[in-house]
Parts: sequence; C-alpha cells; structure tokens
Amino acid sequence: MSVAQSRRISTLIAGRFARSMIARASGSTMALSRLWPGRTDRLIIAPHDLRTADATRAAEIYAGRFVFAGKIVTCHGRSIFDLEPPSEDWEAALLGFGWLRHLRAADTALTRANARSLVDDWISNQARRRPLERRADVRARRVISLLSQAPLVLGDTDGKFYRKYLRGLAREIKYLRYSTLDNDGVPRLQVLIALCYASLCLANQARNIKTATRRLSDELQRQILPDGGHISRNPGALVELLSDLLPLRQTFAARNIAPPPALLNAIDRMMPMLRFFRHGDGSFALFNGMSTAPSDLVATLLAYDDTRGVPMASMPHTGFQRLDAGASTLIVDTGPPPPPSVSTDAHAGCLSFEFSSGTSRIVVNCGMPSTGRDNWRPFARSTAAHSTLTYHDTSSCQFVELSAMKRLLRGAPITSGPGKVESYREAISDGDMLTASHDGYLSRFGVIHRRALVLSRDGMHLEGEDTLAPAAASGRIKGGDADFALRFHLHPSVKASRLSDARGVMLVLPNRDVWTFEAMDDKVELEDSVFLAGNDGPRRTSQIVIRQDARQASTVRWSFVRSSTSAAATNARRNARREPELPL
Repeated sequence: MSVAQSRRISTLIAGRFARSMIARASGSTMALSRLWPGRTDRLIIAPHDLRTADATRAAEIYAGRFVFAGKIVTCHGRSIFDLEPPSEDWEAALLGFGWLRHLRAADTALTRANARSLVDDWISNQARRRPLERRADVRARRVISLLSQAPLVLGDTDGKFYRKYLRGLAREIKYLRYSTLDNDGVPRLQVLIALCYASLCLANQARNIKTATRRLSDELQRQILPDGGHISRNPGALVELLSDLLPLRQTFAARNIAPPPALLNAIDRMMPMLRFFRHGDGSFALFNGMSTAPSDLVATLLAYDDTRGVPMASMPHTGFQRLDAGASTLIVDTGPPPPPSVSTDAHAGCLSFEFSSGTSRIVVNCGMPSTGRDNWRPFARSTAAHSTLTYHDTSSCQFVELSAMKRLLRGAPITSGPGKVESYREAISDGDMLTASHDGYLSRFGVIHRRALVLSRDGMHLEGEDTLAPAAASGRIKGGDADFALRFHLHPSVKASRLSDARGVMLVLPNRDVWTFEAMDDKVELEDSVFLAGNDGPRRTSQIVIRQDARQASTVRWSFVRSSTSAAATNARRNARREPELPL
C-alpha cells in the first residue's frame, strides 16, 4: 500500500471515529431533548409522495405477504417486525415504511386499519429494534414516509393513537438530528431533507424551519455540483434526491414559505442531468453504482422539467461527455473518482462509454443490480465490468480490501485512482471528436490510457482508437507484463456473432437493425458477460474483447458501423480523418 493510500485511509478512519464519538455524546435523553426543541402536538400538512403506488399490493400486505427487493416473507399471524429478514435490502424496505403508499392507494377502511395496526405494532415494540433501523438513510426514509402517509394512518383514528403516533415520530426525528454526523453523500442529504420536512409539517416548529433550511442549503451547495451532477458521480443519486426535493419544494409553497434559493437552484441544475444520462429507450447510463431506474418514477420527475430541452453535451464538473448524432447517443465517463468519503459505490470505469441507437442500447457497462449488491459489488466496480481498456487484468482504481476496514468504514471506498483525467472535444469535417486520457495506471505500470472517439454526423459510424502511452518522464512501460484487454459489453437484447475473418462482429438489434464491429489490425473474441442492471435481475450477455501486448502494439483501432453504409465509404472516412493528438 502506498503512502498516499495509507494517508487517505487514515483520514477516513479518523473522520468516522470523530463523528461516531460526537453522535454517542449526543445520544442521551437530555441531549436529544435539546436537539428538537418545541412542542409537537399536531401535524399541519402532509407532503406529496411522487413514488408510484400499486393498490393491488395492499391486498398482499393485508394477507401478510411482504414483497420487497425480490424477496417474499409471509407472516402467518406473527408480527412482520419479529421475523428474520431474508436480506438487508428487504429489511431496509420494510423499516423505511415506503410500502404505506400502496395501502393509501387502495384507500379503503380495511387498508387504513391495516396501516394503523402495522404502525402501532412497530411503535409499541421498542425492545425489538434492529441495528438497521438506526441507519441514517433508513430512518430518514421512515420519517418522510410517516409524514407523507399520515392522512392514511391518522384519517379516522382516536386521539390516543394520534398522540402515540406523534410521540413515535418525534422520537425518530430527535435521533435523526445527529445522524448527519456519521454519514456523507446521499444519506446525509436524505437526513437533512427529512428534518426539513419535519419542521414544515409539524406544528410549533417555526424555530426549526430556519435551521433545517440553512443546513439543507449548505449541503446541497456542497453535494450538487455546478453542472447538476451529484458529488458521488452516480446518476441514480439524482433520481433518489429529486424524488424528495420536488415534493419538498411543494411543501414550502403549501406553507406559504419561500423555498430557499439553494433548493430551487439545485433542482434547476439537476433536472437537465436526468436527460443527459438517458438513452433513447429511457434507461440510464450505468456509471458508478447506477442500476435500473423505475421508468414510471423517472417519467414523473421529468414532468417537472419546465425546459424539456435537448440534453447538454458536456458536464465538466461531474466528469461526463455526451455526443448525439442522428439516432445515436454516446455517453462517456471522463472524470476522476469522487472524494473517498462518497466513493463506497464508485466504480473504476474511467473512459468507459455506453452507445445506443434509437431505442436500442448496443454497448453498455455491466452496472449494478438493484438488490443483492454485496454478491456482485467487487466485480461490478472493477474496470473489467466496463466498456474500456483494462491493463494487466487490473482496475484503474484501488479499493479498501480488508474486511475489518470495510466494516469500520461501512463500505470499500476508493483509495487510489486516476488523478489527472483530461478531455476535449471538437467538431471535425465528418462529425464530433472526443479525446480523453487518464493516469490510473501510471504509478503502477508507467502508462497512460488515451481514447479518441469520433461519432459521424449522421450517427451511423462510431470510430475509436485506444492507446497505451509510456509516461513522458520514463519513456518506458514498467514491469515485465504489458498485456491489456479492450472490452465492449453488449446489451442482452443484442444478438452478436463473430465474422469469419475473426476481426469483426455482426450485431443485430431488437428492431432488426444491423451494426458491424470491426477491429482494424487485431483479432476479436466474443466472450460471455453479465448485465447486472436488468429489471428482472442479472442476465447473461456477451462482450467483444480485443487482447494485445502494449510492447508489441500499443494502439488498437476499432469501429461500429451501421450496415447500410458500405465498407468502402468507411475506409475512405477513416483514411481522411486526421490522427487524434492529446497533449499531456
């Protein structure tokens, strides 16, 4: 482990320890009473929940069948909160109480009574509390759910349960007040959003509105970058946060309180980012922990986008580039890894790209499954799970590997990775060129990965060139091995077959369009891969792989060409295009 890695891990551990000590010191009853001043005796407003509700699931819950995160648990007359959860994702969904919206969608006396019974069961049994209940993001989701679904639970109840409900809610809010100290990234924002909701929705909290608003504003300015991306560089963070920020803006308006400028500005910046990461089929590009996004929720969020404009081409602060031409879309990761404190879900996918034509995705990254992530996480975060170059079967980033460290840091943050990522784009005679490089392999192997991409104006040609260049100072590649692999993971809907000359692959898309992948001077292999971000779980797929030795051939040229264009025209364009150069 290098000195820089050791220093970075020590900083993370010290920060975690300091926050834990502060949180413990704040955990006494007297401290908690000061954290949430003001008498809480009634709810005055319930925020709107944008997440889609399914009334048919209310019958399942009434029957004692709880289906979350791909797992089913049946109560058989016992309390659902007493049963052993089948997975952490399932338990988080249960304890987040987001399922109350399904009962509210049914809107019958029976579902209201069922909701009240389940909430009463949870409130009345404090001795059964599980460790996951104290996790900041779970508690924040629970507070927001109890606030937004209060009309369902309290609609026709008596005063005794009403007061009991408010006491349980107030207790959750008090503990949530110091949860911000122990988390960073999306969980911290979720806590602050929940506290802001609480100050607006509960009576006698006027003093807290200003404090909660200020803290949320400060954190939004820190975590939402100027181009609208999240500091974690995960597109999924935008969907998760906007689902709560948009109703929060409405809640301010319902209270006749002006929303803070930081909230309005953050939403205005984030909305175009949703369109930036979307392919023609509505799915999101799979970078840095992104999984499948609920299409109905995304459609709801986009309905709030007043601009409805064309996605921007460059997101320089978040580190992504997008090229659109004809029906084709190319989205490229051109940024360094996020800060260590928010990198537990970040991937080693620098210079990877996704490519789609119309409503068909062609080249993808493997992504991350929506459930059961722990089983796939080491592979999904590796460079080999991305459509880019992998040097000596090594990822461009290094992660915390010791189990004890992972438990202490609650994940495996990135300890080292590309520190200098450069990119620039320009319009050329036959399309748009994007040239980029990263130094993720420089310290270990003495090489820099350069990638040049050209998308034709009609979107029917994508040409690329990947180069491994020795560092200017040494002029040579370190170590005895210089093998590398260039990977293009294909979407499961693409049917691929290798051509007889072993230098190309024919790709048939779901709409019967045919594309051809061709390597100029190298043999092509068609190997198994896995698409992790499917709606129905991981799916088998294929990947195009080119293997080479950097000492023998440091440059690989390749192209994707739609079949309606002749090979002669492709060769003419290739010969006419000037060589890409990237100053370092």
